[in-house]
Amino acid sequence: MFAPRHLRQLLTPFWSAPRWWLGLSGGVDSLLLLHLLAPLAGRPPLHAVHVHHGLYPQADDWVEHCRRACGELGVELTVSRVAVARGGDGEEAEARRARYDAFARLLGPGEVLLLGHHLDDQLETLLMRLLRGAGVDGLAGMPRQRPLGAGRLFRPLLDCRRVQILAEAERLGLHWIDDPSNRDPRLERGFLRQQLLPRLAERWPDYDRRLERSLAHLGQAREVLDDQAASDLSRCDYRPADHSLALPPLAALSRARQHNLLRYWLRQLALPPPPARAWVQWTELLNAGADAAPRWHWEGAELRRHRQRLYPLQALPEPADSPGVWHPPEPWRAPGMGKLTAVATRGSGLRLPVGATCVIRRRRGGERCRPQGRRHSQTLKRLLQEHGLPPWWRQRLPLVYVAGELAAVGDLWVCEGHAAGPGEAGWLLSWQRPGVPVGRGLR
Repeated sequence: MFAPRHLRQLLTPFWSAPRWWLGLSGGVDSLLLLHLLAPLAGRPPLHAVHVHHGLYPQADDWVEHCRRACGELGVELTVSRVAVARGGDGEEAEARRARYDAFARLLGPGEVLLLGHHLDDQLETLLMRLLRGAGVDGLAGMPRQRPLGAGRLFRPLLDCRRVQILAEAERLGLHWIDDPSNRDPRLERGFLRQQLLPRLAERWPDYDRRLERSLAHLGQAREVLDDQAASDLSRCDYRPADHSLALPPLAALSRARQHNLLRYWLRQLALPPPPARAWVQWTELLNAGADAAPRWHWEGAELRRHRQRLYPLQALPEPADSPGVWHPPEPWRAPGMGKLTAVATRGSGLRLPVGATCVIRRRRGGERCRPQGRRHSQTLKRLLQEHGLPPWWRQRLPLVYVAGELAAVGDLWVCEGHAAGPGEAGWLLSWQRPGVPVGRGLR
């Protein structure tokens, strides 16, 4: 079975992470993982998270079950309540999407989410994706690790069989939740477990070993495709700051290599892949006129084109309308406008007189600024066009006002008269643009 020493070896790459999160449903897989992780000496702080979907009457009882299990082991538990959208791709898929969105919101930089998926889950996923018409990416199965939010997801039990996990849980005397969705034939996974897999086992008793071999072959195929995509991506003038690509070298590739590169690139950025039915919009984006500003969007992500570059974005909420008072060095945040931070310095940056009120507003039109060192003031519209800031960020740009005057335009310019002089205290501004995905980018 799964020895603690084996688990420690698997987790070695993540031993210096600031925190480990454990996705705890209360089922046998995650409960066993909790009992294996808790006693590991020298590990990072362990914190469990239970996602409350509210789909079943027993949902509150499951929360209490997880609280008791964590309490016995001295592990903190966070309960994340989510609303599952109706319709869409079905209740099962929407619940999964809500769950991973909750995980992504929790993970801080460098933190690791550990999940209890095992080999039987992997084989079931292969069959479900095959029946949905998935490509090599999908058929290669759940990756052992991938980016998620600001951190990473890791599945340490992915080589274990369900019978091994059950045997070890029974040996330890564990009590776990039996999720009724696992037996519900109306759901895809429930149908597989209750009806399809038993029939497969009757005809092919070793079907699981056959599927496992296919997974290995598909995994190798995905590695080859990823290597090709990484090579193609390196020729597309990739910019790590905003993860954008130059469009001409991408457009010069064959259509199959374009699609392969885009899927790889989005996966590195932890953005959801576009559904199969949406790929026609890629052709429209590619073929739009030079002056057009095409947008290809799907659930949770979008691609935009500007000045022959391609930009990946997370969903962008509408920017805040009302002004906000800012007190540097505290970070300033607003929905749809990103984050503005300030670092104290001397002889440069934004000068803030003692007692001055610092207010942040969004653009309304007609604003002017004379950037420090220039001879004349210009409208922000012209300055931003010359600078090449893509249009979707221009209306989300935080404008900093001091004593009622425009003093700084995001982190792009400090206006004349508001810059710190030699020896004066100042603030160096940094604007985190909204919608830029958090991911590892080009490997």
